[in-house]
Amino acid sequence: MAGDSTLYETQSAERRIRKGGLRSLGILMLVLLSFAAASVTALDFTPHGTQPGLSSSLEDDSGCRSCHRGFSATDSAFMPHSTWGGSMMANAARDPLFWAALDVANNDIPGVGDYCIRCHTPRGWLRGHSTKPGNGGAANPQGALGCLLEGSYDQDGGKQNDFGGVDCHFCHRMMPEGPQAQPLFLENANFWVDDALECLTPDGAGFGGPCRRGPYQYTDGHLTPPHGWVYSPYHESSAICGNCHNVTSPQTDAGTYAQTLHLNDGTNTGIPFPIERTYNEWKQSLFGDAIFRDGLSEAPTGTPAVARAEQCQQCHMPDAEDPNARACQQNPAGSRSGNLPKHEFVGGNTWVPAIIKGQYGGSSGIDRDGDYDRTVTAARQMLQSSAQVAANVTAYTAPSPGSAGSISANVDIVNLSGHKLPTGYAEGRRMWINVQVRDGNANVVAESAAYNPSTGVLTQDPQAKIYEALQGIWDAGTNTCKTEEGGRKLFHFVLNNCIAKDNRIPPLGFRPKTDADPNGYETRPVGYAYPETSPGSGVLVNRDRTPYTFTIPAGTQTPISVRVSLKYQISSKDYIEFLRDEAVEHGFPAENTLCSGGPGRPYDSGPQSQSRGEYLYSLWNNPAYGKSPPEDIQTISVQAR
Repeated sequence: MAGDSTLYETQSAERRIRKGGLRSLGILMLVLLSFAAASVTALDFTPHGTQPGLSSSLEDDSGCRSCHRGFSATDSAFMPHSTWGGSMMANAARDPLFWAALDVANNDIPGVGDYCIRCHTPRGWLRGHSTKPGNGGAANPQGALGCLLEGSYDQDGGKQNDFGGVDCHFCHRMMPEGPQAQPLFLENANFWVDDALECLTPDGAGFGGPCRRGPYQYTDGHLTPPHGWVYSPYHESSAICGNCHNVTSPQTDAGTYAQTLHLNDGTNTGIPFPIERTYNEWKQSLFGDAIFRDGLSEAPTGTPAVARAEQCQQCHMPDAEDPNARACQQNPAGSRSGNLPKHEFVGGNTWVPAIIKGQYGGSSGIDRDGDYDRTVTAARQMLQSSAQVAANVTAYTAPSPGSAGSISANVDIVNLSGHKLPTGYAEGRRMWINVQVRDGNANVVAESAAYNPSTGVLTQDPQAKIYEALQGIWDAGTNTCKTEEGGRKLFHFVLNNCIAKDNRIPPLGFRPKTDADPNGYETRPVGYAYPETSPGSGVLVNRDRTPYTFTIPAGTQTPISVRVSLKYQISSKDYIEFLRDEAVEHGFPAENTLCSGGPGRPYDSGPQSQSRGEYLYSLWNNPAYGKSPPEDIQTISVQAR
């Protein structure tokens, strides 16, 4: 495609330098920076939506803290700042896995980090602290590496801190269209932000700066906020979530995409590679049907309840039922009970919040340890509500002292979530079925998909069922979607252009084919088949059945039982080791070396004298955090009879 040549010539030149034996750390750093600089002038990976250089600067979360944070155990369970504080939204720019992956992305396509940083710290990006000037910032190749961000990992708020993730003022200034009615984008953080100099509220009051937008009309004077506000149906819809929870290979200012989707017969579809499709998965399910077909419109009169859309917020921001619930310290207790979306934004990540608490929390750091604990608890609860597990024994031959027995069982998994299970960022993320055959003393005598917590190894025996999306790079020489090399799995986020496997369980009422994607290329299963709910319906079932057969050793104590656990893991051993190996093999500098001269450097928190990939690996190996320990979604047992 036109415009791609610059991108690939830059990559090829970098690889030639590597092959030529350049290994000096200092020289390699300069090389990385020089190529990032070339990409800044040649390609813009974030040309859409509001750009840096706001007229009304974004306030940081400390400006919201005094009114919207809970300062007691009761208030902390529902107040917006407290429930947001431990979430991955609030900590998207502190996530050590993100930074390790960013280095690999910049190494694969120099300068592409600007596209990643925009989603993880929109405030830092809009302040001009990535690759684009704005609000006093200046274009600088170090920006794509994250080296121009102000503040530090362990800083809680403050006007000069860019590590506050996706924060209050940013979200509550988002708009469904641009200032000249430009259309809404539903991917890659191509957001529109209100940049007005004044807010006129519906009651006629005027305030300096843009309005805070949210899902409320204030008609009762005692709850009216003391700042500019305006009702926003956009904040009630899943469309606002689609900004960051649809991720596509970046489109450049040249109108081209970094990667386009190749099918597993080699066909280049020409459509941008669909990296993550959580929003589309929801929209193409029964949960996204009817009421908010376009994310904003109302349901037809008489629409059956089952066909009404459930927005992302209903699961990920559930209303606080606490009888004392309130949104602001100035409001009376109980004024918002049953009518206050908790800002938990909870998903399935329990590992990284615990790391951030341990590395950057405490009274000398971010000082909101309770927020992280609540996030971990809520994530476990979310996982446990996401699926239903059932099993039944289909055949059984009891063992005797002189002969082995056997047992066969079917395991059924039903997806209860509003998107694929699992969903989101695919690299290293997986779910699997652990099946154990146990004797009368509860000893394991046979097992499928055994996991060793001390090594992080998941045994992939012939019967193991692992739900995951494996993305790779199309290899025309072997005519395959390449996901491994030399026995090592590959995770090149920005180079991936094919899907080798996607057997994740669809949500209820899921339709892969749409008018915009008539072949279902973006969201259909790959390398696996889910039947239609009825022939020709185009709607896939939201369940999966897996048969198992095990030999039971002779002399095994009866009765025999089958124990089934559905496990979820945020990052696999293969992924963590890949990020470490990339850092070592390509000589990624220690972070303080990489970012030498950046604001506030050298840091005394985070990787410091380690590369980001090596730092992440050290955290994975730290007994305090475990090796991304898998979470139990549900466990059941059935007895052979």
